[in-house]
Amino acid sequence: MPPASRPKSVTLQDVARSAGVSPMTASRALSSPELVSQGTIEKVRAAVEATGYIPNLLAGGLKSKRSMTVAALVPVISVPQFLPTIQTLTEELDRAGYQLILGQTGYDHGREAALLNTMVGRRVDGIVAAGLLQPGDAAKRLARLGIPVVETWDMTDRPLDTLVGFSHLKVGSAVAGYFLSKGWQRVGLATADDQRAGLRREGFVSTLGREIPTATVKPPTGVPHGRRALTELLHIDPQLRAVFCSSDGLAEGVLTEAQARGIRVPEDLAVFGFGGADFSAHLNPSLSTVHIDGAAIGLHAAQLIIARCRGETVDQRIIDVGFRIIERASTSSPPR
Repeated sequence: MPPASRPKSVTLQDVARSAGVSPMTASRALSSPELVSQGTIEKVRAAVEATGYIPNLLAGGLKSKRSMTVAALVPVISVPQFLPTIQTLTEELDRAGYQLILGQTGYDHGREAALLNTMVGRRVDGIVAAGLLQPGDAAKRLARLGIPVVETWDMTDRPLDTLVGFSHLKVGSAVAGYFLSKGWQRVGLATADDQRAGLRREGFVSTLGREIPTATVKPPTGVPHGRRALTELLHIDPQLRAVFCSSDGLAEGVLTEAQARGIRVPEDLAVFGFGGADFSAHLNPSLSTVHIDGAAIGLHAAQLIIARCRGETVDQRIIDVGFRIIERASTSSPPR
């Protein structure tokens, strides 16, 4: 649209003129309604509706030094395991008057740093990250400016600020213990090559006490990656008995490839996932997995970031939500 034909922005003065009040009274009716009469509030709101006025939140934020926005960074928006966290985080922030800005890092450290710098430039009040933020200039800037940060979906004893998560090392070790309890010896691993999946692999292999066939794929992982991973694992060991997958999506692909090859699950091959995605219970056979309470992570993260944004003291800086192993048909002993 040419500049000359652009519609003129409606200002607070236009609203005040339409309501028959002063600009100061109109401003108070919108930002501090307790200071004016109910009749004035109704007149100003009617004027807002009639004129199509949109308040300049940035200008208000510059005055109060608060933007009432929180940024959330996730590796990939479409990954099912992060969705309950983002949904709960959004709902809890909304109840407290904050809006969420979502950014996707794509498992790229450079992209993460660029997003952090952009969010700081946008004057967000706080940042929630799925995973641990990478050390570097961007993270140092957050600490220097005192911007509240909640790291999630991981565990460390030295978070940048606060943390809600669990140990991926312990997840891998627990799954290995489950495999050992079943007596499975010829086992393999289908895993993404990101940092958190690497920790699960480390815990799994360490508890088993030996190296195992491993198929590594690029995240985000899904059915095609799982099919290729099982093909690779069977090429390494045609007598493979069980597979631990770094995501439920990857495990779904392993199940699909097994069925295409006529391999029975769990009679011939046991398949185990990670993440506790909703669809895992509805696959055929249903998928054994490590369940993570993503909604609880979102709730705790919201409570921490709201408290920190308000300048309140946080007694518990690190919250471990733990995890649960859920056994389903894909690893259970078949009936006689």
